[in-house]
Amino acid sequence: MTMRDLLIPIFALTLFFTSASKAEEPLIADLDDHLVAITAGFTGTEILVFGSVQGGGEVVVIVHGPNEDVVIRRKDRVAGIWMNREAVTFEAVPAFYHVATTAEGNLHLPPSALRRHQIGVENLRFRPIEEGLSDEMVDVFGEALVRRKIAVGHYTEEAGRVERRGGRLFRASIIIPTNVPVGTYTIETLLVRDGEVVGAQTTPLFVNKEGFGAQVYRAAHLYAAFYGIAAVIIAALAGLAANWAFRKV
Repeated sequence: MTMRDLLIPIFALTLFFTSASKAEEPLIADLDDHLVAITAGFTGTEILVFGSVQGGGEVVVIVHGPNEDVVIRRKDRVAGIWMNREAVTFEAVPAFYHVATTAEGNLHLPPSALRRHQIGVENLRFRPIEEGLSDEMVDVFGEALVRRKIAVGHYTEEAGRVERRGGRLFRASIIIPTNVPVGTYTIETLLVRDGEVVGAQTTPLFVNKEGFGAQVYRAAHLYAAFYGIAAVIIAALAGLAANWAFRKV
């Protein structure tokens, strides 16, 4: 048994007694760690969401962020050559999205509530920057965006599992992949009862680069021109060194 396995029951019991003393709060949730440090040897990690609820209902955990602008292009054949013809730019698109729930089947919420809380990739709202686009075009390019995010492992199409423990306690494991974008993430925990959301809590998660790789990353963004020149010089010197070495062989 690891130290993390020993701490989880302690955290859960703390939440349980806190919620018992605050009966007006139907839902309390937290994370085992609010910071994910990406180093040179980062191979992904697992974040634990846990908490307690007052009364019955289904628990839903939604992880999304950070927001970014994404351009989706559609290729068409022109004179026998595939070329980019149409493009749509979506703003404030979550770079990462995952949802988990205790519900065995469909979550009993009206479509308007699913859309409002963006539960499920089919209910994500994408806002195009371009004006005058038809709803059909926005839907087609939005579906292409979701397919691309699923392909790279940043979106999950199937909902994950939230486990119930002893009726009131719950926990969910969220896998953070190797290629996860850096930034601030939002973890929304909802309590659904009788066809409506009766409790909600938002928790931040910070994903940052650490170590030498982080310094290079910051330098590339803060001093892009100097970074590009340095990269060209280093590549040229490496080429000259390799050429000299092979001449000596």
